[in-house]
Amino acid sequence: MKCKLNLSTARAVAKVTAGIVVALGSMSATAAPVDCKLVQVDEWAVRLERNLVLVDGAINGQTIRVMLDTGAMRSFVLRAAAVRLGLPQRTTPYAGFGIGGSSYYDIVHLKEFRIGQAVRRDWGVPSLGENDPGAGIAFVLGEDFFSQVDVEFDLAHKSMRLFQPKGCDGVSLAYWAGDASEMPIARIDEFHPQIVLTVLVNGQPVEALLDSGASRSVLTKSAAAKLGVAPDKPGALPAGKMAGLGRGAVDSWMGQFDSVVIGNEKISDTTIAVADLFNDSNAPRLRPMLLGTDFLLSHRVLVSHSQRKIYFTYAGGPVFQRIAPAKPPASRAEGDPSPKPVEAER
Repeated sequence: MKCKLNLSTARAVAKVTAGIVVALGSMSATAAPVDCKLVQVDEWAVRLERNLVLVDGAINGQTIRVMLDTGAMRSFVLRAAAVRLGLPQRTTPYAGFGIGGSSYYDIVHLKEFRIGQAVRRDWGVPSLGENDPGAGIAFVLGEDFFSQVDVEFDLAHKSMRLFQPKGCDGVSLAYWAGDASEMPIARIDEFHPQIVLTVLVNGQPVEALLDSGASRSVLTKSAAAKLGVAPDKPGALPAGKMAGLGRGAVDSWMGQFDSVVIGNEKISDTTIAVADLFNDSNAPRLRPMLLGTDFLLSHRVLVSHSQRKIYFTYAGGPVFQRIAPAKPPASRAEGDPSPKPVEAER
């Protein structure tokens, strides 16, 4: 689920998460040198369904499921959930854009939003999404929230931790390993928070968005074509549909790539999903690659917004999922092959 809002929209909603971190409790965590203190402000028990990272939360006292989506620049309530929860919606002239097209958005007023130890009251938040993604998801927590803290994805242990480092400039924050790989995060303006990394695909630099809302990693069709990978090339296999904010869905296929280098890690002779994610739009904030939950599942990752770096170690298992389409049963609607992840590779 992607949310890409225009500049005027971003300015209108930039204040909506301004008080959440202040409301978090704090407790000491293991730190490296004496002068560096890595203060853990919260820890969430996460679960994965269809490779979506979910936690429990509450809106106005009603228990909900929250999807953790670093690829969404702004947090929002899903429109179907706003109706289900009885939240009055105020229309706006703005729209968000993502996979499957655009979605107009309303503003809903939350008397109270809770997740872990965080509480936010009297919050006006966008309501977006033309489709219900299922899994009981009501709220998408985006990078506007996560950019205020350092975030550790430890999905192998079904855990996510939030930190506030103190006096840790120039110090590795990978407290669990002394040999962690590290990569710089590109500097993005405050109105469009994103975790953008530069990786090498087939030896060529590619901007990749670290996107916990993408169930698997994917390259845009135009980016893959520049790397010599196309649907008519050897090894290409159809991989079903991808959907996001808009009403539509886009076809995807598995492309064969010689190598992908992420930090000091090289994955050779691998397949990655390819799709015309954004109708080949050249908008500057739409990145040509999404590093999705498959990457996060196979690594322990700490995103240090304070240092503008990520630290990661390989945790085991495949880095990129390979999707083999199942033959649809006779009763299934044409165009909905419902692909299932049957194998993944590193």
